[in-house]
Amino acid sequence: MPETTQFGGFEENAGISGALKPGTVLLARYKILGVVGGGGQGAVYQARDLSFPDVKRLVAIKEMHVNATDPNLRVSTLKNFQREANILATMTHPAIARILEFFDQNERAYLIMEYINGSDLEQLLVKTKKLPMDKIIEWAIDLCDVLHYLHNHEPDPIIFRDMKPSNIMIDSFGKLRLIDFGIAKAFEVGAKQTMIGTEGYSAPEQYKGNANPLSDIYSLGATLHHIVTRRDPRLEPPFSFPERPILELNPETPPEFARIIEKALSFEPSGRFASCAEMKAALEALRYRPIGAPTSGVPAAAQRPAQPGSASSTQAATATGFFDDINDNLDGNIQPKWAFKTEDEIRSSPVAFQGVAFVGSYDTNVWAIRLDTGEFVWKKATEGGIASSPVVDPDNKQVLFGSDDAHYFAVSMRDGRTNWIYETGGKVRGTGRLADGRVFFGSDDGRIYALLLSTGRKNWEYDTGSPVRCTPAVTNDRVIVGNEAGELAGLDIVDGQRKWSFRARKAILASPFVDIEGVCYVGSMDNYLYALDASSGYSHWRYRTNGAIISSACVDGNFIYVGSTDGKLYCINAQTGKDKWTFDAEKPIVSSPVCHDGTVYVGGTNGRFYAVDAKTGKQKWSYLTGASITSTPYVAVEEKLILIGSMDGKLYAFPLVN
Repeated sequence: MPETTQFGGFEENAGISGALKPGTVLLARYKILGVVGGGGQGAVYQARDLSFPDVKRLVAIKEMHVNATDPNLRVSTLKNFQREANILATMTHPAIARILEFFDQNERAYLIMEYINGSDLEQLLVKTKKLPMDKIIEWAIDLCDVLHYLHNHEPDPIIFRDMKPSNIMIDSFGKLRLIDFGIAKAFEVGAKQTMIGTEGYSAPEQYKGNANPLSDIYSLGATLHHIVTRRDPRLEPPFSFPERPILELNPETPPEFARIIEKALSFEPSGRFASCAEMKAALEALRYRPIGAPTSGVPAAAQRPAQPGSASSTQAATATGFFDDINDNLDGNIQPKWAFKTEDEIRSSPVAFQGVAFVGSYDTNVWAIRLDTGEFVWKKATEGGIASSPVVDPDNKQVLFGSDDAHYFAVSMRDGRTNWIYETGGKVRGTGRLADGRVFFGSDDGRIYALLLSTGRKNWEYDTGSPVRCTPAVTNDRVIVGNEAGELAGLDIVDGQRKWSFRARKAILASPFVDIEGVCYVGSMDNYLYALDASSGYSHWRYRTNGAIISSACVDGNFIYVGSTDGKLYCINAQTGKDKWTFDAEKPIVSSPVCHDGTVYVGGTNGRFYAVDAKTGKQKWSYLTGASITSTPYVAVEEKLILIGSMDGKLYAFPLVN
């Protein structure tokens, strides 16, 4: 397969502003070969160590530069980078990449690290249908070992705090490495920590700032549950692992292995293993029992030639050993025009206006990117991850979005400077809807807010009683919104008074959509798509799928398109509620489809971006990204591009072709 590194696939142009050019030499020693990842704060490079002229010794160089004008922010960011370097410098463990050197040059800091040739586990989950069970158990033992090492580090124990598949590298020989110590922290008993980590993998107490060694055990359990079941915990309600028994999802799992994972996932820390050493001992006892699974790595397959213009045709080297059969698996008939790499997962959906794309990332930033080239324009930092999708307010020339830091922001479209900020009582995961000079959005505090676009002043708010994560639908007289309790409410657009409500059996996370006939379509976690009268809430019909509906419905003419966690994209007649066709993506679809010019575009949790014929349900093309897709596509008509974000941290721009 094409070579990848601990920081992602090798890219000549990763869309990173100010990246060093190939051929640049640092300290008269490290020759830059290319960019392999990074974001607006700096790049990660593959480089050659010129101190060894007779052999090609590769290193990874992690760069940090801060564009902030605020001197305090600049100092804080560089301090975090120095902290990561100091942590790594004290480590001597085979599962931790060695730090070779640290220096600063031209107002940038550089960390020289051991180069790892391989792939992260999240990429492996996307690119493989099945991993050998004995190999997974081996990795679980290695992870326990490295976490035990960190938890017993001297002079201060280290809590990793962000165990997940994308932070676990598997090298070309199938050996494991733990990467990205950016949020690892020395542990002090009784000391409050910041609420940091990745939702779905983080332990319950970590949300309260009480991370401890047992929190890493929970995250390890969540990671192993994901690997074994192929169910991404970021796409499920928090702490809902008991609702997804391992043996039901993957009957080939050894029962004792399932019990070990589920013990690590105990909600209460006292129910987990007392230490990583104890968990490792349980796994080692299991390892030497027959488990009825192959003992070899993934079988090798014949190498196929690189497609012209594909990533594999521009790579400098190929991996050997464990990854011999894993290809980029690109269909070859579609390639992105560009891909911009942020610093964490993209869960939100992009939007574009006047030649600039805007997208939020879980790295806490909203990014502005040139549509024609994929080049960095600006970014706006918040204090929390961003799952809310940005919306454009052209009248006030601003971009609006919410953050996990419980604030809703309006920033200048031109440079990202703050116009106004509104504080809510919970995370803002929902996307705003603009209408009548106001923005309507929901918060985890259970309220829906109506704010004036020009000033951010509150017009009204309505308490639904449960977190609101969907985008409201707005008509001439109604604001329609759902919540996690399963209530869909029709509110008066003028004063926010409730006019009607409809109760589904489970949470409503999908956004309602109202067509020109005044019919509201909305999906629920109870597996149903509902058609309701937008003015009264009266039910017209409902359609049952075989999975929860998190995807928001797209209406085009007489047909509705919606995804389900049963892995299917449905085309349903809007008048009768009967399906016309289904398209099977094999893995849950939580991305919302978009229909344009006879094609339905949608992302899958298998990492694929699909183009499906709207009339027949036949696949036109697909493209495999590096991780699950929860983002909704955006069609930039004038530029003839379609944009999609992926949990691999990249925003992709594809040519708009039929």
